[in-house]
Amino acid sequence: MTGDPGLQPERTRLAWRRTLLALTVVTVLTVRLALTGDAAGAVLAGVAIAGWAATLALCWRRAVGSGPVHGTSRTMPVVALAAVGQATLGVLLAVRGLW
Repeated sequence: MTGDPGLQPERTRLAWRRTLLALTVVTVLTVRLALTGDAAGAVLAGVAIAGWAATLALCWRRAVGSGPVHGTSRTMPVVALAAVGQATLGVLLAVRGLW
């Protein structure tokens, strides 16, 4: 039983767009929280923006459907690393806010 071959690429594009949107929202919230503090918060905001920009640059071609679908790729590990980095920054900001 085979489905429409056009649906899988569309679902893949939508998934990449959803991933980029979620990462953008987390980055904006991290920057907002970081900029309410001192210079260390500004550094954390810069790190969050740099990670977001790197992930956006790598994932954009897949999100719009012009990137590679098959073959080896480093996109997934970079996205995973960016997600872990954003979570770490959030924890650092939350702990810093408690003091």
